[in-house]
Amino acid sequence: MATMGVAVLAVAVVGTGQVAGAAPATTGRTVLVDSAAPAVAQHAHMSASVAATASVSFDLTLALANAAGAAAEFKAVSDPTSASYHHYLSDAAWIAEYAPTQAEVTAAQTWLRASGFTVGAVPKDRLFVPASGTAAQVEKAFGVSLGYYTVNGKTTQLTNAAPSIPSSLAGTVAGVVGLNQHIATPAASADPPPAGFRNPPLCSSYWGQKVDTVDSAKLYAPYTKPLPYDICGYTPSQLRGAYGLTASVAKGNNGAGVAVAIVDAYDSPTLLADAQRYYATNDPTHPLRSSQFVNLSSPTFANDALCSASGWYAEQSLDVEAVHAMAPGATIAYFGASDCINGLLTALQSAVTSGASIVTDSWGDTVGDLLDDAATKTAYDNTFMLAGTTGVSVLFSSGDSGDNFASFGLTAPDYPPSSPFVTAVGGTSLEVNAAGQRAAEYGWSAGKQIMCEPTVTNCGSQTVPTGALAFNSGSGGGTSYYYNQPYYQAPVVPTALAEKNAALYGPVPLRVVPDISMDADAQTGMLIGLTQTFPTGAYYDQFKEGGTSLASPLLAGVIADADQAAGVPLGFLNPVLYKADLAHPGAFTDITAPPNPNAAATVRVDFQNLINPQNGYFVSVRALDYQGPETYCDATNNCATRPVTLTTAPGYDSMTGIGSVGSQFISVLSKY
Repeated sequence: MATMGVAVLAVAVVGTGQVAGAAPATTGRTVLVDSAAPAVAQHAHMSASVAATASVSFDLTLALANAAGAAAEFKAVSDPTSASYHHYLSDAAWIAEYAPTQAEVTAAQTWLRASGFTVGAVPKDRLFVPASGTAAQVEKAFGVSLGYYTVNGKTTQLTNAAPSIPSSLAGTVAGVVGLNQHIATPAASADPPPAGFRNPPLCSSYWGQKVDTVDSAKLYAPYTKPLPYDICGYTPSQLRGAYGLTASVAKGNNGAGVAVAIVDAYDSPTLLADAQRYYATNDPTHPLRSSQFVNLSSPTFANDALCSASGWYAEQSLDVEAVHAMAPGATIAYFGASDCINGLLTALQSAVTSGASIVTDSWGDTVGDLLDDAATKTAYDNTFMLAGTTGVSVLFSSGDSGDNFASFGLTAPDYPPSSPFVTAVGGTSLEVNAAGQRAAEYGWSAGKQIMCEPTVTNCGSQTVPTGALAFNSGSGGGTSYYYNQPYYQAPVVPTALAEKNAALYGPVPLRVVPDISMDADAQTGMLIGLTQTFPTGAYYDQFKEGGTSLASPLLAGVIADADQAAGVPLGFLNPVLYKADLAHPGAFTDITAPPNPNAAATVRVDFQNLINPQNGYFVSVRALDYQGPETYCDATNNCATRPVTLTTAPGYDSMTGIGSVGSQFISVLSKY
């Protein structure tokens, strides 16, 4: 899952997620209270001022004409118990009823231009006005200072106060998004294909094909010997077989007539060619035809170094190849954003209004539920309500760092996955047997322990592991700090999860993510193909990939098949998912703890240099459904350790939600 560089702003009071509005300031000015710097940063010390000439891009978010009416309409068309269920509005009808007016757009543009900003193209839904200028212009126009701060070890650009606007715009402008940003670690500004990676030796084509009979059992403790070697990467046919799609796809229920939109940042120049070569090699009976793929990316790109642009290329290939694996008859529309900051919102809005029935997003803002401001959430949530009301399913990867404690020192879900207006897709560890069927599926929480390095492909006579077993990666999830519990979760989500933040808010049930899960563990991930940079040049190669970046496009493909079977877009999925979970358990596979935890692990052998044996190997054990300690260390190496908080359990759980796609999933959902 890629990291979204959107604003990181104040912890909001728990509520509906709608903007609280503006507050009076000095005469003639109104403060945008929802665009203040985050509470966790208010006591941080500024390390440097932003240079006056630095370029700053932002979006001026405009208020809906009738926010309450838009929310009610969204619920009515999405709730299976409503008389308006699936009676979607057209884009034009939604815009006419709920979008800001053209006069309001013009007023915002006029002020921005008068302030010296360059104004960008306004999306057809008129939800925001993009603009750019220098830091000095921003500071003067909004009455703030911009600086760089360190928040939990992350360098962040923040304003020193809530921005303000002329009071004449108070009823028009809901907030400003982009003045407070994450600053990513700089990368090379050149944009070659990503660095090469090759599958480790000894990996298996299916679960249990190869086992480690060489290494000492003492290196595995407490896991039992022999453990299987990890997967080289499942092929499309294995994934279809594991999730019960083989027969239906063969009969033509393959997503034909349905369009799936993919939103990422940037645009790999070999994206289509790589996907076509991949399918010619691995699934030749289901080629990806040029007529099935349309590229609608931004015509220009920016912030390459800030966003590590070529690092998004593997993400793009994974998304395209995973969608086609599950829905080989669907059309894929790829939207590459201009950057990983405000460009993602622009690309998302283009995807939502493109005519696609499903939009899959393998990106998000780490701990964004806690750190993104209300103005940012409003800008995205308005877009999500537009999507659901017009019959578009929006999916987001839930994250790859579990509860985020180990990576950020805070326990909170990512955003946008925590929005109650999207489907958050978590991750599992999928075991596919020699027959191409699902043998087992567990929650994705991976522990990693280095057994030996550098070495040959095994540890020889070594009996003491080189490192300790620790949390490595896992399905993102947890309880929101911002959103109240949506109505569809109330009958399903355990009270202990919904009220997990009761120490802060009292016994108030809150939104919990994820909603549903599919395969995500890199040890059980998908084989993908893309052009990479090797010492001998740039060329196509294949390797395994995982993360909830895999789970979301896999589910998008399944939903395309379900849309085709239903003869109508399913639209916002969550109400029907949770209702089906109660009424039709066969639609889902409930993910629970492994029956024998001491057998739930795999051995992985990697090249030290990632591509060849020149520098030897390292051998590690990877635990499945890991429930041990995780550690966060700050910049001064001050560390804290505690057990992971996301777990699997019968029914809804904090790691996998209601479970993964079951044998009756399409037949059940398509009949609602």
